Amino acid sequence: MKTISELIDGDRIYGQFLVTVANKGVTSVGKSYLTITFQDATGTMDGKKWDVLPEDLETFAPGNIVNVQGEVLQYKDHLQMKVLSGEPILDSDGIDFTRFVPSAPVPKIELEKKLDAYLDSLQNEDVAKLTRHIIQKFRAKYVDWPAAVRNHHNFVSGLLYHSLTMADLAEKVCQIYPSLNRDVLIAGTLIHDIGKTVELSGPVATQFTLEGKLLGHISIMQAEVRMAAKELGMTGEIPVIMEHMVLSHHGIPEYGSPVMPLTREALALNMIDDMDAKMMILDKAYADVEPGGYTSKLFTMDERYFYKPLYTKEGK
Repeated sequence: MKTISELIDGDRIYGQFLVTVANKGVTSVGKSYLTITFQDATGTMDGKKWDVLPEDLETFAPGNIVNVQGEVLQYKDHLQMKVLSGEPILDSDGIDFTRFVPSAPVPKIELEKKLDAYLDSLQNEDVAKLTRHIIQKFRAKYVDWPAAVRNHHNFVSGLLYHSLTMADLAEKVCQIYPSLNRDVLIAGTLIHDIGKTVELSGPVATQFTLEGKLLGHISIMQAEVRMAAKELGMTGEIPVIMEHMVLSHHGIPEYGSPVMPLTREALALNMIDDMDAKMMILDKAYADVEPGGYTSKLFTMDERYFYKPLYTKEGK
């Protein structure tokens, strides 16, 4: 069975795919159809299901893994699937979801070892206690959740991978600028986005939860830091500093932060977070661009087109 990235014009398909989007439409003559986005670990493909039956709405509901029979066609310079039939997989036991959802480029077991190494490296007693307490509470989801629905690190273990990449950057930055408090900054990288385990539904067919839409991960995490400090009987400056790190890590109100960074560590956290997110966005955008070409317009990068230089090597 071919993966989505291997499919070519004219292929006939019978395989399993994850449904991420399904929208019902009506033709000019009043017939219903479905516009469906299918996904596996290698990419996505849009499809059309004509002559929609009532049961098709349940079969192709977002989040379902479906046995699909169809044909691949070229349409307006893009491949599209003409869906002939489909049946949902009702028993998901034993299914390897990494076949359908992209995963972090580093195995989860290695990411968890690195996380534990960073936790063990924290010397400040209050920082260490608070950070361990929070991560222990959310660890089961923290190690699997994506960091976003679509923009950056939107894959299995993307949240942990993003946080640890930031921790690696923070370690280097602290070596260059020793005036920074290393423990506070490392802890900030590890906990700043954990609220996304509540904001997002999970690694498969990721959507915003009710809490995510109404509260957002920044507000969620600020409340969790305060609750953790109360549960630990912790007072003083550190809990307040860590709340501030969470609240300000998006930098400005327009990007969701209710306060701007007002400590060196909070400012460094904001810049490191912004850099890692944007580098990942560019990596994704460049993936399908040949050297000498341009990306599509990137909404999250001020709607700029980015040039891929001729000196860029494959995969670099």
